[in-house]
Amino acid sequence: MPDVEHSVVAGLPGWVGRRVVVRHLLPDGRATDALGTLLHVDEDRLRLRRDRVPQDGSDPEVEVSLGDVVLARTVPPPPPRRPRQPPPDVP
Repeated sequence: MPDVEHSVVAGLPGWVGRRVVVRHLLPDGRATDALGTLLHVDEDRLRLRRDRVPQDGSDPEVEVSLGDVVLARTVPPPPPRRPRQPPPDVP
């Protein structure tokens, strides 16, 4: 883990078990976000379980190199799901 006290990854170890959003770089240089529960942080990587299970059947857990992290912050829990409303009667 970087030594920089004010690094964007400095607080991550204390966030294990919390819901976070992590913006990180992809191999092609673009950035993307991962939203979910932070499962593990070590000196090189973090692992989180995404809130939304990917439709393509890929692993819901994501590993990100700490060197690729651009931004990380805790986020509140998702709002409760609203009950599905029946469609209105159409005359």
